[in-house]
Amino acid sequence: MAEKAYNVGIYCRLSNDDERDGESVSIENQKLLLQRYVRERGWNEIDIYIDDGFSGTNFQRPGVQRLIADAKAGRINVILVKDLSRFGRNYIEFGQYTDYLFPSIGCRFIALNNGIDTMSNDGSTDVMCFLNLFNEFYSRDTSKKVKAVKKACAENGKFMGTYPAFGYKRDPADKHHLIIDEETAPVVRRIFSMRASGLTFCKIARILNEEGVQPPGVLYYQRKGQTDPRRVNHQWADATVKSLVRNEVYIGNMVQSKYGTFSYKSRKLIAKDKDEWIRVEGTHEPIISREVWDTVVSLDTKRVRKSPADKTSGSIFTGLLYCADCGFKMRYHAERRKYSDGHTELFKSFICGNYGRSGKTACSIHSIYEDALIELVLQDIREKAQYAEYDRERLVAQIVRMKEKEKHSRLASYEQELKATAARITELEKLMQNLYEDKCTGVVPPTVFQTLMQKYETERAQKAAVLPELEQKVRTQLEARQEADRWTDIIRRYIEITELDEAILFALVDRIEIGETKRFGTMRVCDVKVFYRYVGNVDDAVVQEGREVG
Repeated sequence: MAEKAYNVGIYCRLSNDDERDGESVSIENQKLLLQRYVRERGWNEIDIYIDDGFSGTNFQRPGVQRLIADAKAGRINVILVKDLSRFGRNYIEFGQYTDYLFPSIGCRFIALNNGIDTMSNDGSTDVMCFLNLFNEFYSRDTSKKVKAVKKACAENGKFMGTYPAFGYKRDPADKHHLIIDEETAPVVRRIFSMRASGLTFCKIARILNEEGVQPPGVLYYQRKGQTDPRRVNHQWADATVKSLVRNEVYIGNMVQSKYGTFSYKSRKLIAKDKDEWIRVEGTHEPIISREVWDTVVSLDTKRVRKSPADKTSGSIFTGLLYCADCGFKMRYHAERRKYSDGHTELFKSFICGNYGRSGKTACSIHSIYEDALIELVLQDIREKAQYAEYDRERLVAQIVRMKEKEKHSRLASYEQELKATAARITELEKLMQNLYEDKCTGVVPPTVFQTLMQKYETERAQKAAVLPELEQKVRTQLEARQEADRWTDIIRRYIEITELDEAILFALVDRIEIGETKRFGTMRVCDVKVFYRYVGNVDDAVVQEGREVG
């Protein structure tokens, strides 16, 4: 009876996750070792299947998929690998191939270094399941080690990503440090500037596309001299702009570990909760000033949109005005009045949104004309700018005293709560330790031990979770001087301001509260409080009673 012809498919794999045993595990050495084995037995070498740089934790690899397809088609009837780990490190999937698929199609499987041959009757295959299990444990352990190293590097502020953010590039002297890319950084600054002026993400994207500015993905492949393989329109999109202006990397901070995987077997990324992100400040040179960043962040919070070219359909104050009594946003109203001589005049005003929606049972009207509000805010900005220019230290001291007065009670409360929480955590840890000792000595029954230990651990975890938040609140209360200095540096630039626009408002103002209108004869007056960014309302009442507002 003629001996069966063995048509061999040689499979080689190497992954960055695998331990590289010098040159012995390289792709080339795997090939030479396996080819010599085939020649010594006079078998037919049909093809060599290679996966270089692929993890063995899943079998969706191009080389192994081609190998299996050829085995199913009958092109090969022997699969030869250096060892079991080369074929894969997934215990369940490995068994499906070696225990079910290969026997059903008459395909022999040989792992040379492990002495595994599915045609052998010497019992060598009996240990195959254990070897596969150990290989999977190795992958799991390697994954944990790699993640631990990456986490430690991220916590030290090292850049661990694949592609630097648009506007940055890797430092040639340190691949984990970012430096400014002078070619693309001006585009980033312009995008932030446009957003700070109130332009929407869509509008910014349209402007960049009309000017032919290359988006990040297209520029990346151009610099590599490659054709962009992505099936996209190769244009700026609102989502691209939004992602860019919300990235703290542009103010010198590194925020990493935003995404992770379900397990070491899966490469699918999932978004992590914000409390799991790793954030390190001051890791590299910023492209954007903190002032511009804060302006953009405030726009996202208020969802402010720049008023259109048609001045009847928007206002520079949209999103900034609030009713001083009920807290609702003020509603913009434009009315065109026609006079007996035939001419028309446009009147712009704001009323309480709560009143506009539900009537006087909800709130009163709180109306104010836009032109009068512009003059009031302009005057207030000029006054504060002059004060900051000519008596800066006094103004800073006044702001600090005001903020300290407001925050003193809150600071004391936060400090007391922080102290009590930390003390309780220490107490719970001692209780848990004593409880364990009592359980070991038999003083406390196991059932009581489990109940109390679970109770203590739950409370300890809850206290530990709120501790960082309390610490942050205490730190925030102590930043009055820094914020006052920052605000005075900004507002003193506007000492000669003559015209108010969205950009100035967004840069300076956090919110404006409109009080109820009061009548004094033919005059209508109201209190208007301007709350500036960083410092809030500097005066008790920026606009005093008696000043005409409409």
